[in-house]
Amino acid sequence: MISFAMTDEQASAREAMRGFAATALRPNARAYDEAEAIPDAFYPQAWELGLTATQLPEAYGGYGAPRSPVTNAVVLEELAYGDAALALAAAAPSLFAYAVADQGTEAQRQAYLPALCGERYHAATLAVAEPTPAFNAFAPRTRAVADGDGWLLSGRKCCVPLGDRASHVLVIAAVDDGLGAFIVAGGAAGLSIAAAEKNLGLRALPTATLSFESVRVDADDRLGGAAGCDVPRLLNHSRVALAAVLNGMSRAVLDYCVPYAKERVAFGEAIARKQSIAFRLAEMQMEVESMRWMIWKAASQLERGLDATRSTHLARTYAGEKALWIADNGVQVLGGHGFIREHPVELWYRNARTLSVLEGLAAV
Repeated sequence: MISFAMTDEQASAREAMRGFAATALRPNARAYDEAEAIPDAFYPQAWELGLTATQLPEAYGGYGAPRSPVTNAVVLEELAYGDAALALAAAAPSLFAYAVADQGTEAQRQAYLPALCGERYHAATLAVAEPTPAFNAFAPRTRAVADGDGWLLSGRKCCVPLGDRASHVLVIAAVDDGLGAFIVAGGAAGLSIAAAEKNLGLRALPTATLSFESVRVDADDRLGGAAGCDVPRLLNHSRVALAAVLNGMSRAVLDYCVPYAKERVAFGEAIARKQSIAFRLAEMQMEVESMRWMIWKAASQLERGLDATRSTHLARTYAGEKALWIADNGVQVLGGHGFIREHPVELWYRNARTLSVLEGLAAV
């Protein structure tokens, strides 16, 4: 039997994140976007939610809850409903931590997870995207070449969340036999960090371009050790997370447009009574729901240990296309008001445009 009901734990997590989004994210989103920065005080506040530590083993200081991509999708949707940039800022350390917990060696878990389970905020992140035309996450141009008892890493990564302050970055790179993931310290020799990127959307989120000039990485810092790791599975987790953020933001657009359309009067009646507007809102609702079911299906496959490459690709691609369509229609519903900063729809449109291209091309 198929059930779409959440567990009690998932429902509790949803309510907690919904409250945090309503009080700490949505009210501050515009100010942070205008300032193109997130105040330092935000990170410890988000850290107290336990987003990272909750699903890490007790042996390393975590709370020991089972790893659940479905729960993570629920959480990220609620956070992104408040603001996508702040949701990504809060979740970035989890991308690093869960990869180490799932596929790292025991020595790697002992070395990196305790800090990510601690009471003090700790920044770590994942580097996937590259500033190259037709970028494909499954065929990166960043390369790692074996060198004695270690590796030499060369290439560039862009749009790395928290890349300017992370203590460690998990870098996806090509190796002779496929793909590898390498843990690089933030101050490694040969690593240079460009000035903060100026992006169309997600302007509050600090992202960076990292350049690797023959950066030496010890053999012990290849994720999974000599055997390596399942990089496609790692990328699939990232795809589901990105799709969930797009889903939450799309729901925010819809929930803003519906009451606006009911209150906005033109030619003697609410515009929600106009067939073109009513049909548009109804289709936006259908797309938000469809997006969520595709995301939950992909997350469920990941949770059960199945090959989820195709389903995560479809979920991420569908979410990227439809989130941009929903944001564009949100602007259209508001008419002239859709372009001014008194309303958040233009911010959501810019964020949708940026989020939809973060991964570049997605191979199935």
